[in-house]
Amino acid sequence: MKANVTVTLKRGVLDPQGKAIGHALEGLGFEGIGEVRQGKLIEIELAETDRKAAQAKLDEMCRKLLANTVIEDYAIEIVE
Repeated sequence: MKANVTVTLKRGVLDPQGKAIGHALEGLGFEGIGEVRQGKLIEIELAETDRKAAQAKLDEMCRKLLANTVIEDYAIEIVE
């Protein structure tokens, strides 16, 4: 089983890297750029076959290591 975990900064948390990306896009001539927020994608392969158990394991991984839940949100997508 494979999973994609997307970690992004929570709304209201300053995102200087997203701001820099936005400015760079404008500098390259792209118009109409609004707010840009950046994040990270983590691909994880699991030996787990039970979807519910995999979801619980991934949630625990996010809370313990993959995301700083004080300032970051995460979303888990299980891809079969």
